[in-house]
Amino acid sequence: MLKGYAHRLAKIDLSTGTVEYEAPKEEDLKKYIGGRGLGVKYVFENGPGVDPLSPENLLAVMTGPLTGTQAKMSGRLAVVTKSPLTGTVTDSHMGGWTAAKMKWAGFDGLLIKGAAEKPVYLLLQDGQVEIKDASDLWGKTTHETHEILRKRHGEDADVMAIGPAGENLVKFAAWLNNDERASGRGGTGAVAGSKKLKAIVMVPGDKGVYQPADKAAWHEADERALATIMDENNVTAPRKGGLSVYGTNVLMNITNSIGALPTFNAQHTSWEPAGEVSGEAIREHILVKDNTCHACPVACKKMVEIHLNGKPIRFESVEYESAWALGPDSGAADRTWVSYAIYLCNAFGMDTIEAGNVIASLMEATEKGYVAEQEGLKFGDVQGECQFLEMIAHRQGLGDKAAEGTARFMKAIGHPELAMEVKGQAIPAYDPRGLKGMGIAYATSNRGACHLRAYTPASELLGVPFKTDPIEWRGKAELTKTFQDLSAFTDSMDLCKFSQFAEGPEEYADQYTAYTGMKVTPDDIMKIGERIYNLERYFNNQAGWAEGSDYLPERFLKEPSDSGGSKGQVTELDEMLAEYYQLRGWKNGVVPEEKLKELGIL
Repeated sequence: MLKGYAHRLAKIDLSTGTVEYEAPKEEDLKKYIGGRGLGVKYVFENGPGVDPLSPENLLAVMTGPLTGTQAKMSGRLAVVTKSPLTGTVTDSHMGGWTAAKMKWAGFDGLLIKGAAEKPVYLLLQDGQVEIKDASDLWGKTTHETHEILRKRHGEDADVMAIGPAGENLVKFAAWLNNDERASGRGGTGAVAGSKKLKAIVMVPGDKGVYQPADKAAWHEADERALATIMDENNVTAPRKGGLSVYGTNVLMNITNSIGALPTFNAQHTSWEPAGEVSGEAIREHILVKDNTCHACPVACKKMVEIHLNGKPIRFESVEYESAWALGPDSGAADRTWVSYAIYLCNAFGMDTIEAGNVIASLMEATEKGYVAEQEGLKFGDVQGECQFLEMIAHRQGLGDKAAEGTARFMKAIGHPELAMEVKGQAIPAYDPRGLKGMGIAYATSNRGACHLRAYTPASELLGVPFKTDPIEWRGKAELTKTFQDLSAFTDSMDLCKFSQFAEGPEEYADQYTAYTGMKVTPDDIMKIGERIYNLERYFNNQAGWAEGSDYLPERFLKEPSDSGGSKGQVTELDEMLAEYYQLRGWKNGVVPEEKLKELGIL
């Protein structure tokens, strides 16, 4: 029996109120590991044709084999489902302590189907799941829900919850835990809302129950991983590297300086005031504490405090993507109000990236006269932005259309060209005219526009594992495929993406082998990642994303960048796609049967 796993899944039917338990199949663990990979396997088996907001859709909450151990940067879980925003398979990961406490409560994963008649929450304790009444919690914010449930079940309990956005089926609703870490993208919170599932509470048990198969080999592998993370040359170095000192928002000034920061709904590629909401400015003006997730020495989490109308508001945190989406992309640089907009998204339980894009697209539509001024928003109106976020969460007025996501929102007002999206999901904070790797990564992401499927800025900006020219398109298809396959594996472990800034396939192979007892090589890791990525693509093909589904907004292909080192650049998508499909063995975005057989999917 492989070590590291609880060897226990809870299969929960909310329609009948029943719970069954089973162990994951060892063959599935070897082929798909856990976390993202195993979750995708279960969602695929449930059927790609399911309506995402129907009781038949599967909501899988998954941990990995190193979750709950002292493996560095292992404090993450994956929420996997069919997305109501995109219609693709999606997985969205959450940091903090939730994953470890779920594992200590005795579970590798929860497989949730059905829909309750009235609001419920799940209580996980000692390898058992109870379905509890949540009627008193319905309508409350995520923060209020966390507070009530931790008082009810103990401060050591961990809570992940949806807010009003999830309850109202906002298609980019998120889960938030009590560390304000989000399972943000893809509308996983809306799937929970459709099932009347308000929260999941983890009450931890024995923290020492998981032990490595080979203690000596594990100690060596763990020490090696720690050494790479601690290396002063790496951005992860505690209290020295940029990620540790400034958090994810260390990227704001860097990206802005090279002309790769989409601003004013990606009409421009840099904006000088963006520095007002950068990691450096946050640290100088509103930082109060450097927090961290389970088993992580990096501490990229930054607790901040703002004062609004004379009242202090403390929360975690002004992340790069959030600060960009609700700040420069919306023409805003007022640090207090941008921070408050992020806080509201957390409270309502909404993806900050999609919310910011929805608002930025509305602002451009208003600027161009497609939406009346009295109904729309002007760039820079961050107070109006905050009011509109509440309208979205409660589906009030124009917020009802905006709750459908950027792509549907702009289509509804007759101007889909203003939606900076791929497969129905809006872009994050990197302009593909200034970072060419992001162009092919966005287009071929299996969950819609995403920087985390293949974080090519690691190479283009930070020189990890080697430096590439941000505006050179040649070779970026191969770089993207490599990152996609590696990330599919690490997301299945489930390790923080930032571990890749220091570790590579060798470190991951040594850790997995030593802990689980199953021998894998670096090549095996890349093959497992490739299998997972192809299974996701196969799901999408069967769900209706057929040939020609890998695209970018026309703006990135035809409107040249206007600033920085990228000035005059557009994205050479067709050239990169041809190279990418050849490397993947796909036919215009579709996985052929021979590739599925080669990877052991069929």
